[in-house]
Amino acid sequence: MANKVYEIITEKIIKQLEAGEIPWKQPWTGGWPKNLISKKEYRGINTFILGCQKYSNPYWLTFKQVNQLGGKVKKGEKSTMIVFWKQLEIKEKDIDNEELVIKTIPLLRYYRVFNVDQCELLKDKIPKLEVDKNFKPIEKCEKIVENMPKRPEIKHKENMAYYSPAKDYVNMPKKEIFEKEEFYYSVLFHELGHSTGHEKRLARKKFNKWSPFGSEDYSKEELIAEMTAAYLCGHCNIEQKTLENSAAYIQGWLKKLKNDKKLVILAAAQAQKATNFILNIQ
Repeated sequence: MANKVYEIITEKIIKQLEAGEIPWKQPWTGGWPKNLISKKEYRGINTFILGCQKYSNPYWLTFKQVNQLGGKVKKGEKSTMIVFWKQLEIKEKDIDNEELVIKTIPLLRYYRVFNVDQCELLKDKIPKLEVDKNFKPIEKCEKIVENMPKRPEIKHKENMAYYSPAKDYVNMPKKEIFEKEEFYYSVLFHELGHSTGHEKRLARKKFNKWSPFGSEDYSKEELIAEMTAAYLCGHCNIEQKTLENSAAYIQGWLKKLKNDKKLVILAAAQAQKATNFILNIQ
């Protein structure tokens, strides 16, 4: 029965990938990543880059803008690099009549930004996020989390979702800021999928050998974790509400891996092992 679920979910994801571009949306309250001062939403690949940082707050600032607002970047916080195209005008002589002509060429530039959750002294400058206090736990999902063997500690202290391999715990944003209950469990399953790579579980990764964000190994691990989340959502019968966003997330990482869709199948094999571990299926 489990193998059938994996086959169905994998087939659905591949069909969505083949259908073309799918917009990915961070599944908690706040909408698309945007600049706090201009309120303009970031576009293109920047939406995905910033969304994947997993902060629950959608607002970002450059270091200079943080200082302009009277804030400070917290000690030890690292910036995120985003890109933009600048139209550069150049003057050159025309070959025929040697007159000066102006040409416009696109120039790729980058700059670095910080999420407002990485900053101090900005609370009165940040719009409050609307939250739904009526979070309704989904019993099937709760049982999977509760019964996971060697489950890492799950915290809700910071406004971001991540797994810490060094300290072996999962941090999640508070449940009430997710737009739907299903989205909360999908993100939690993703982070639990990462935790199966720890040496005390499936040992996909050796201690202190976890790859940096954006690297090829990191991207492949993201595919495994998201496929694991999709499979677990399938077991809980909530995949119909989460699958499109999972496919869009996978699509984003595939772009970093030269759109090699064979990697989905390779990730699926690892994700099956991770899912079986979480479900305690021998």
